[in-house]
Amino acid sequence: MLLLIVLYMGRSALGPFILGALLVYILDPLVGWLTRRGLRRGLAILIVYTLVIVVLVEGLTLLFGPLVRQVIDFVDDLPALLDALEAQLSELVLMFDRLQLPRLLHDYIAAFIASLASGGGGGFDIGSLAPLYSGVAAALRNLLALAIVPIWAFYLLKDRDRLLTAMRDGIPADWREDAWSVMAICERVFGRWLRGQIVLCFAVGIATFAGLMALSLVDPIFGRFAVLLAVIAGILELVPIIGPIISMVPTLLLAATTGRVEAIVAVVVLYVIVQQLENQLLVPRIQGGAVEMHPAIVILALAIGASIAGLIGAIFALPVAAAARDIVRYVFQRSSGRSPADSTGYRPPPGAPALVFADAMAAAIPAEAGAQAPDADASTSGGLASGA
Repeated sequence: MLLLIVLYMGRSALGPFILGALLVYILDPLVGWLTRRGLRRGLAILIVYTLVIVVLVEGLTLLFGPLVRQVIDFVDDLPALLDALEAQLSELVLMFDRLQLPRLLHDYIAAFIASLASGGGGGFDIGSLAPLYSGVAAALRNLLALAIVPIWAFYLLKDRDRLLTAMRDGIPADWREDAWSVMAICERVFGRWLRGQIVLCFAVGIATFAGLMALSLVDPIFGRFAVLLAVIAGILELVPIIGPIISMVPTLLLAATTGRVEAIVAVVVLYVIVQQLENQLLVPRIQGGAVEMHPAIVILALAIGASIAGLIGAIFALPVAAAARDIVRYVFQRSSGRSPADSTGYRPPPGAPALVFADAMAAAIPAEAGAQAPDADASTSGGLASGA
């Protein structure tokens, strides 16, 4: 409890360490693979770090240039795009006025369209971007804190086995199997979620880019901002359910500036196809049932996570809820009388055959078996004697 209080009080400094823990989880399988092939663990970590740096530099070189150019083009074209959008909304108002709708519904829709045309009142205000500027400044201030991430992750990777052993020894023997099983459940859920999200973000971004380049045949504006919109789609893929919907909004607004209904329909069709391919083909194969939950539970978890920790809370709400579900299932099975080994999610701790299983087997022997022990010992002694 004291540890949780300390972590809560210092939560503002935990961001880099959470990132470092994710880095360790991603890199540890490759480090272990190199270690099993005879390399010293420190050298294996340095090799993996080098490969990661090369991949990041090459990837950013390919992506960063076009992304920056498209961001600059978007900022330059923003006034013209807003004027075009306002003109399309004005035409929508004229078309709407020709419809014979009930007065109350007519006034409500008219007020809604007017608010869109005015940008919520008063037109576009550059001051509304102040939170964005402050966020960028905060990110720059955190760069120094992020510099410790690879160093901290190096020591975690290097001393992984010793840390696990120390953690095991710090848990009372009676709790060891249950505690390790709970940690195994969290590792399984977060591992599948993390690996799945990395693949899904890249897959959705690439599929969205390819689709927008195809839609440039409908209107060239989609090709002009394809990289920017694809990056937005890939990042917002981290937020389940509502992330893909939010990522479609800027593309729909761009389509609305063209004044062509077929462009809007094409955008909706593209994003629906991408999401269906993701949900039907990728998610079952990558994440399986580890984080599969009812949409109503997912939305509730998103709301709670966002209220607690903002965007980060919304991103991690799904794996936290899924891990909590599996932990509750394990606890119910244990409380119903099942042994740890028969409960869903069980994993023996390191050194279990010597440290835990012997105690568990001794406790599982019925009391009446004790009366047979002397006979067994006698037969064993007799066998040894006769063998001698």
